[in-house]
Amino acid sequence: MNAELPRADRLTEHITSGWAAAWSHTPGPQALEWALLLAVAALAGHWVQRYTHLPKIIGYAVVGAIAGWAGLAGSAWPLGGVSLLLLELAIAIVLFEAGARLSLRWLRHNPMLVVQSLAESFATYAVAFLTLRALGLDLPVVRALSVLAVASAPAVLMRVASDLRADGPITDRSIALATLNTLYALTLGTAMLRSIGRADSSMLASVGLSLAVLGISLVLGGALALLLAGAFRILRATSQDTAVVMLALVGACTAVAGPLGGSAPLAALLGGLLLKHIYPRPWVWPRQLGTAAYMLTIVMFVLVSSTAAQADWQVALIWAVLALIVVRALAKVGALVAMSWGSGLSPRKSFWVGVTMVPMSSVALLLTSQFASAAPAIGEKVSAVALPVILMTELVGAVLVSLALTHTGEAAKSGAEPPPNEAAPELPPETTQGPSL
Repeated sequence: MNAELPRADRLTEHITSGWAAAWSHTPGPQALEWALLLAVAALAGHWVQRYTHLPKIIGYAVVGAIAGWAGLAGSAWPLGGVSLLLLELAIAIVLFEAGARLSLRWLRHNPMLVVQSLAESFATYAVAFLTLRALGLDLPVVRALSVLAVASAPAVLMRVASDLRADGPITDRSIALATLNTLYALTLGTAMLRSIGRADSSMLASVGLSLAVLGISLVLGGALALLLAGAFRILRATSQDTAVVMLALVGACTAVAGPLGGSAPLAALLGGLLLKHIYPRPWVWPRQLGTAAYMLTIVMFVLVSSTAAQADWQVALIWAVLALIVVRALAKVGALVAMSWGSGLSPRKSFWVGVTMVPMSSVALLLTSQFASAAPAIGEKVSAVALPVILMTELVGAVLVSLALTHTGEAAKSGAEPPPNEAAPELPPETTQGPSL
C-alpha cells in the first residue's frame, strides 16, 4: 500500500509515524502544555509586578484560571499522581518555611497571639457552619467547608510579602496567624477524612482522630527537624549539598506521612517550627533551594487556579459561595479586632492583619481533593462550593494583602522589582533567614 504512494508522501508518513511512536513513550502533550504554561505564567507575573506594582501571584493565578477555563493542562479530579505529588511537595516546602519563621519562645512570651489565633479560627468555623447550615446544605458538607474556611494561605502571604519587599509587625503577625490557623485546619481536616462518610462519627471520636493525626505528624516533624539540625552541623549553610539534603528530607517526610496516618503538610510545618526551636539562630537558606522552591511555588499557584477554574460552577450554589466568602472575611477581621487587646497590636493594625487572612489557596485545594477522594458523594458537593471560593479568594485576597501591606507602610515604596543593573537576584526575604519574632 505504501509503495503506491509518491516518494514525498511516503517520507512524510514515515516521519509522522515515527514522531507518533516517539511521542507515545514521553509524557506527551500535557508535558508540553505545562512547560509553556509555566513560562507564560512567569512572564505574566513579571509583567503584573512591573507595570501595575501588584504581586506576581496575580499573574500566575490569572494565567492558571484562563488555562483551566480553556481546558489546557487539565488535571483529573480528585487530584492524583504527579499533580498531587507536586502540590503536596510545594505545600510542604512553603509550610516548612512558614514554620521556621515562627518561634516557640516568641509564642511563650506573647501568649495572646495564640489566644487571638484560636479565637479567629473558632469564630470562622462557627460563622461558616451556621451560615451554610442556614442555607440548607447537608451536615457533612457543612462540616468540611467550615474546616476549609479556617485555613488562610501562608503561601500567598509569603509570596506577596516577598514581591513587595514588605517587612514589619503586620507582615510577621499575618504570616504567624496564617501558619497557626493552617495548622488547625490540617489537623481537623485530615482527621475528618477518616470519618466524613460515616454518619455515626461522634465529637469525641473526631477529637481522638485529630490528636492522633497531630501526634503522628509531630513525631515525623520532630524527626525531620533533628535530621536537618544534624546536617547543619556538617554542611555549610550555603552549600548545594545542603539544598539537596533539605529538599530530599522534606520530600521523604511528604512521602511517608500519609501512609503512617499523619499529614504531610502538617509534618513539614511542625518540622520547621521545631527546627527553629532547636536551631534558634538566624540561618541562611541555600540559594539553590530558593530557586527550586520558587519554581514549585509557580507550579502550585498555576495548578490551584487552573484546577479551581475547571470546577462545576452550579448556579444553585452561587449564594453559598458568596455567603461563605463574605462571612469568612467578616469573622476573621472581626475576631482579630475584638481580640486585639493585649496582643501587641492596636485595633487598627489588627484590622489590616484580618484583611490579610482572606486568601485561600493550596492547602484548601489539597483538603478539598482529599475529601473528594475519601467520600465521592459528599466530596462532590464540597468541591462545588470550595473550588469557586478558593479561586475567588486567591485572586481578590492577593490584592487585599497587597493593599494591607502597602497601606500600613510595610511594603517597599515602589513595590517593584530591584533595578535591572542590580546583581543577580537574591532569595526572597522570607527564605533567607527566619525573622526575629
